[in-house]
Amino acid sequence: MGELNRGQTQAVNHFKGPCLTLAGPGSGKTLVITLRTKALIEKYRVNPADILVVTFTKAAAAEMRERFARLMGQKLPVTFGTFHAVFFSVLKHAYHYTAENIVREEHKFMLMRDMVRKFHLDYEDENEFIGALLGEISMVKNLRMDIAHYYSKNCPEDTFRRIYMQYQKALHGQRLIDFDDMLVYTYELFSQRKDILALWQKRYPFILVDEYQDINQLQYEIIKMMALPGNNLFAVGDDDQSIYRFRGAAPGIMQMFAKDYKDAAHILLDVNYRCASDIVEKSGRVISHNKNRFAKKVIFARKGEQAVLVKNFKNQREQNLAVIAGIRKYISEGGSYEDIAVLFRTNTQPRLLMEQLLEYNIPFKTRDRIPSLYDHWIAEDIFSYIRIAMGSRERADFLRIMNRPKRYIGRDSLEEKTVAFDVWADYYAKNEQEWIAERIDKLAYDCKMLSNMAPYAAINYIRRGIGYDDYLKEYAAYRQIREEELVEILEELMAAAKEYPDYASWQAHIAEYNREIEEQSARAMKEEERVSLSTFHSAKGLEYDEVYIVDVNEKIMPYKKAVLEEDIEEERRMFYVGMTRARERLYLYSADIINNHEMEPSRFLREMAESGK
Repeated sequence: MGELNRGQTQAVNHFKGPCLTLAGPGSGKTLVITLRTKALIEKYRVNPADILVVTFTKAAAAEMRERFARLMGQKLPVTFGTFHAVFFSVLKHAYHYTAENIVREEHKFMLMRDMVRKFHLDYEDENEFIGALLGEISMVKNLRMDIAHYYSKNCPEDTFRRIYMQYQKALHGQRLIDFDDMLVYTYELFSQRKDILALWQKRYPFILVDEYQDINQLQYEIIKMMALPGNNLFAVGDDDQSIYRFRGAAPGIMQMFAKDYKDAAHILLDVNYRCASDIVEKSGRVISHNKNRFAKKVIFARKGEQAVLVKNFKNQREQNLAVIAGIRKYISEGGSYEDIAVLFRTNTQPRLLMEQLLEYNIPFKTRDRIPSLYDHWIAEDIFSYIRIAMGSRERADFLRIMNRPKRYIGRDSLEEKTVAFDVWADYYAKNEQEWIAERIDKLAYDCKMLSNMAPYAAINYIRRGIGYDDYLKEYAAYRQIREEELVEILEELMAAAKEYPDYASWQAHIAEYNREIEEQSARAMKEEERVSLSTFHSAKGLEYDEVYIVDVNEKIMPYKKAVLEEDIEEERRMFYVGMTRARERLYLYSADIINNHEMEPSRFLREMAESGK
């Protein structure tokens, strides 16, 4: 980057008092933080041990520590750590906790699994359900909400409250804390014990916070207490890249800084050294449509016209083939797979793309856990119907689908390992329940019908002829989740099955796909050069020469759940983060048909052509 620009120089030379530094994408914020730490020590004679640099991930803290050591030519006792590491140090001194007191993820799941089973809750995917409940518990703690006024999205309110209380009681009983407790307990300790707070204020009179836009209210309150009385708090972040509202982060917290510290210095790092000028200009147009933000104009340091290519395709398959063609062209011209990323809004989007990348032998790695479509419980239900249609008489297949939709069949009617339809129906006929026997006969007829169908037609028949969609509607109402989310799995499964003429060829493809995914995962541990597949969330902080953003359609970007203006603004920030990962070229692709649904291009594409209000 050469010499520092005006904003960077101001930030590096800031000494005492609060300072809010707005750092746009590619503006050199890590360099500024390390150079300011150096200036505090060398120019202002601050003891290195008095400096605390806080960031969000272990990897970011380690990178900052290493960069600083290289810059200084030696290791100095500056503390570089995550919020959780710093707050755990506080609790360690106050309560003599050790690493053994931090609950392991698998132990958390075990505790929750026992509780969920005790309450006899109805769910299909246990891990998914427990993960959702733990997410709600985390949110309640981080927002310091009164549990009496919290309404769960996953189970009845009174049940959630009892689960929450029992989970906390179990942790207390075993002297364990989770990562959210680290924040809650530190806040409570500092609020109640001013003597302990004073020790930490004296310990770190200078505090620097990286990625400030990602902090939640609780983290902000704790850091604010620690920074007293000198308020030498140096906050670096970009409200336009605040994309963790589900964890309690919000651009409003950055704006709160300006209100809480009226004498704070305000510095703007407004030069983007990463992206070509066309990318800087067009991403700036998109984000300027947000109202809840600090007004700023980011300028470019690198010329690069026509760096953004927008294209629409008939369907996802054609869109993905264009991505593949672009990747192959880049590699043929001497580029590296490592310099390419394909970005998307949700972690289920790349499933079809992954299948197509495998077909063309393009190596890839996923930065998120991509759940397999074929492992979803809805897909397992469909496969059970198909296996029965193809002659399976395994009890497990029948138990899985006998009440999907509701037929009021009891498990005690299936005691044998194999099932015969006539014997099964006779069981109910003898018990004077002819109406259930008739439903078993209807199931037998439906399975016979399925046996002559192609996979696509079979799924359609299971949904509408047998009534599986009705079952999903009832299940969604009971679990208080969106029916649309479940139906999407069926739509995606139908799209995946469409080109296979029979069950055998489809199942062979699925087996081959699963085998190749396992091999890809094994090779990814050894080979460096691979295309990155990533959500916007996981791509934050990274950069690539070429970036493809796929499915740039309404209901995906912005996501269909985004209804309120604040939701749309968060979606726009995510898209902005995605756009600004690209150094040289940015490809924005949309499709007319996705999972059998007609789609419109995203409003964000229109906004690129106009300025904000």
